[in-house]
Amino acid sequence: MRRFLAAGTLFGVLIAAATIGSAVVFAAIVAWVITDPGARRLDELTVPVVVLVSLWTIRTAAQWLQGRLSQRGASAVIAELADQVLTTATALPPRDLARRRDDAAVLVTRGLDGLRVYFTTYLPSLFLAAILTPATAAVIAFYDRPSALIVLVTLPLIPTFMVLIGLATAERSKAALVTMSTLQSRMLDLVAGLPTLRALGRTGGAATRIAELGAAHRRSTMATMRIAFLSAFALELLATLGVALVAVSIGMRLVYGEMTLTAGLTALLLAPEVFWPLRRVGAAFHSAQDGKTAVAAAFEFIDNATAAPSGTRTLPDHPVTITIDRPAVLARPGEVTVLTGPNGAGKTTLLQAVLGLNPPPAGRIAVNGVDVAELDRQSWWSRVAWLAHRPVLVPGTVRDNLELFGPLPDAAAACRAACFDAVLGELPDGAHTVIGRGGVGLSLGQRQRLGLARVLGSTAPVLLLDEPTAHLDGPTEARVLHQIVQRARRGATVIVVGHRHPVLSIADALVRLDPDPVPEPEGGAVGATP
Repeated sequence: MRRFLAAGTLFGVLIAAATIGSAVVFAAIVAWVITDPGARRLDELTVPVVVLVSLWTIRTAAQWLQGRLSQRGASAVIAELADQVLTTATALPPRDLARRRDDAAVLVTRGLDGLRVYFTTYLPSLFLAAILTPATAAVIAFYDRPSALIVLVTLPLIPTFMVLIGLATAERSKAALVTMSTLQSRMLDLVAGLPTLRALGRTGGAATRIAELGAAHRRSTMATMRIAFLSAFALELLATLGVALVAVSIGMRLVYGEMTLTAGLTALLLAPEVFWPLRRVGAAFHSAQDGKTAVAAAFEFIDNATAAPSGTRTLPDHPVTITIDRPAVLARPGEVTVLTGPNGAGKTTLLQAVLGLNPPPAGRIAVNGVDVAELDRQSWWSRVAWLAHRPVLVPGTVRDNLELFGPLPDAAAACRAACFDAVLGELPDGAHTVIGRGGVGLSLGQRQRLGLARVLGSTAPVLLLDEPTAHLDGPTEARVLHQIVQRARRGATVIVVGHRHPVLSIADALVRLDPDPVPEPEGGAVGATP
């Protein structure tokens, strides 16, 4: 923004000079025409009129360029702040991200847009007030000191009322941002749950709740607008009274011949220009308060976020062994390690700690003897294929989602391994079928197969699978588990979270995360259980 601020100051100087110059020239022309009948010939007014038109043109061009530049600067700043918020959000540990996701969404989608008014209206007005107001007051004092005295007495009333109303506006804007965050998150939750509500025949209640949320948002917005209108009314009233006092004073002294017409017209034309920048600053301040509040929230979000630590060490290109102290887990190449236990025991959290997304719940996690916190995360993630409990699917084609983390060496083989080839045959456009957010357009089982195809088709030496056979029927589950075992036998290090007996049966090492004994599955080699 440094270039914008410097250019904005330059344009403010041009606008102020053109404004003062045009007022002086126009007052001289009018006084000349009125007091000197011989000056009514057009040829004698050509030069002053050309100067006046030139000054008006310069002012108009400077205002247009300043507005255009401020729009570009605002877009750049909003984009940069949104990028920083998104970068910070994506670096958060999963639990922190789930807790602060709605705040980041509101800032990026709507909150920071309020900053545009701040840059396009408030800052230019502030520059103009800092330059034009004192310069205009000085010129008025040069032509008519009594008018300048009136201006100096009435002028402080405007910033005083700006401060008083601004205090109320700041609190209202902060409350409006919190209200908007709450309303948006509730609205999105309701919309996301509409299919379930429809299946249960409860859509009527959801529609009523959405209407209530919309009405609450409308009331919050109208409350903010009432304060903005109150501010504009108060500032306009004060400015009008100030100009009226100057006009009455000039009129009375002109009647009694105590001043020249040129001086009176000049002071009268410049009096509104003293108050006008401050009026714009006041109105723009309240309009931009939402953006300023959002910026403060964005800085707070960025400063208070605690990203998962990332080291700098990289692993040599050879098989990977993962060691976890608590619970005692040794995941070796060529073996399938299965983590089991009741819900809430921390199995998913442990997988995320292996990825470096969360700190270990206890003890230490090492990869080939190197603490996972010391590893460069991007380098480590390039060697891991991870299937989350809910496969990550984004809007786009099926092929886009298959190659979400990079091209697959053999996509057809990956689809066969995950039994996704049968799904492709059922889709209207095959791999080019478009799906929605979260895999809308596919059933739960089809989404699971898509996620499995992406993992099984990867060449990564480490596979982390969280409930890989959820939503799969028996025959499909058996084929998928066989493929997982084959990947392990080819040298991959495989860690699986599971509960079902078929998943437990493929374990070379079975680790439970609760003190209750787990029955040994038939046909599976079970390792030491803590």
